Amino acid sequence: MTTTASGAQHDAALPPDLPVHAERGGSRKDADWDLVTIPEDFGPTHRVVTRDKRLAFAFAQGDYGSWYFQDSPFGGPVCHPMIFANDLLFLFYENYDGNTAEGLHTHEQLTFHSPARPGELVTFTGQYVEKFVKRGQGYVVLRAEARGEDGRLIVTHRGTEIMRTRVEEVAGRNRGSTPARAVEARIDESLPVATRAAVGIPERTGLPPVVRHFTQDQMNTYSWLAEGYRNVHTDHGRARDSGSERTVVQALQQTGLVVDAMVDFFGPTWFTTGALDLRYVNPAYCGERLTARAAVLGLADDGRLELEVWVEKDGGERTVLGWARAEIGQEASRPVQLLG
Repeated sequence: MTTTASGAQHDAALPPDLPVHAERGGSRKDADWDLVTIPEDFGPTHRVVTRDKRLAFAFAQGDYGSWYFQDSPFGGPVCHPMIFANDLLFLFYENYDGNTAEGLHTHEQLTFHSPARPGELVTFTGQYVEKFVKRGQGYVVLRAEARGEDGRLIVTHRGTEIMRTRVEEVAGRNRGSTPARAVEARIDESLPVATRAAVGIPERTGLPPVVRHFTQDQMNTYSWLAEGYRNVHTDHGRARDSGSERTVVQALQQTGLVVDAMVDFFGPTWFTTGALDLRYVNPAYCGERLTARAAVLGLADDGRLELEVWVEKDGGERTVLGWARAEIGQEASRPVQLLG
């Protein structure tokens, strides 16, 4: 038995940074919509949160916040809220050959329940809960969760993805479920920018934008090229075959920009009460400058503060549209960027 940083013990036979998809042997199905069964279970699979995983994520996301490596309001470092997003999304690799996947993420719902600690063993489980056809495209819905070694819930995921498609066939179209309300993606520029969540912030107040671009090396790291997966995010040939002249930034990598803005705004409560409901409406490509923006809407029915959030390219084309909400907590320091 080995002991993690938090003191819990687990089987030493489990490699310390085992890829989620590699824990079970046997053949895997092609990522073909017709082969999906409902319901279809995935996991449990496991991963120890090593320093290498945290550093790789920080490089891929471009976020070296001090809370993730030095100290945080939770006492000691915690993991970035998005560090397990791909572990959950890619759970289907357990049953399907990831190198045959040509999907396109269309809708994502993430809820954050507690921060993960460096060194702990995290368990992932999931299930395909729905499949449907819309405008000739085959969609699947994956529900998944990550739990800490003490059984607590860390993050839950519900994602909708087109199982197989070409980027050029769906870019700019309405994809998946249609929300009951629209995202205006509008900030009242006459109002001062809000840097911390608080009661009474006027509607349409903007937050400081998060601006970043992703290099191919960052995209390769984020989308698991080192683990042998070639797709529209990591392989130029696969991108061209899908109708794109450039590799496509993974939707969850863009989501990380929104989460970075929410951590700065809400502080610790984002890790315990934060929630996202996002739709991915246009692709973003390697090297494009992306800006995550947000506008305050007000208190939701559950008492949490709600915001519109979106990601846009230079020129104004939006790639991500949706909503974020979290509880308003006490004033807390922000994570300081250790690099850059």
